[in-house]
Amino acid sequence: MSHHKLKPRQYLILGLVSLCAPLGDTCLSRGMTTMPAITLSHPGSLIAGVFTPWIAIGIALLIGFFASYLTALSWADLTYVLPATAFGNVIVALLAKFWLHDTISPARWAGILLITIGVGFVAQGPSLTEHPAKPLTASEPALVEEEHAR
Repeated sequence: MSHHKLKPRQYLILGLVSLCAPLGDTCLSRGMTTMPAITLSHPGSLIAGVFTPWIAIGIALLIGFFASYLTALSWADLTYVLPATAFGNVIVALLAKFWLHDTISPARWAGILLITIGVGFVAQGPSLTEHPAKPLTASEPALVEEEHAR
């Protein structure tokens, strides 16, 4: 089975998908450590939090993630794009361990490994990404119906 050759720009988009979410989440976590506990009874603290530098950077990175994710889904199947997001679990764990100095238990490392392996199996399945569909022209629906009638 031949795979659809990705263009350099598409690799860039998948790279952004895999990097922006974990970097954004890590920046949010770092920013929230400097904030008091936020409750719904004090929404002003939530608004103030948005303007905290680390939180603002995290929000910008997560917006970048959603933009690149939507872009990737416009030309690829979810099962093709999903591995890029799953790889983010590994990046989050590494950032949490070495940048935020979080403790990650062996059970969590095992879970991250299992998720990554599982998504790798899903990514090996059939994908419509290999044969991008082109829109039908005005005369083609009748031809498609004739083919199905045979």
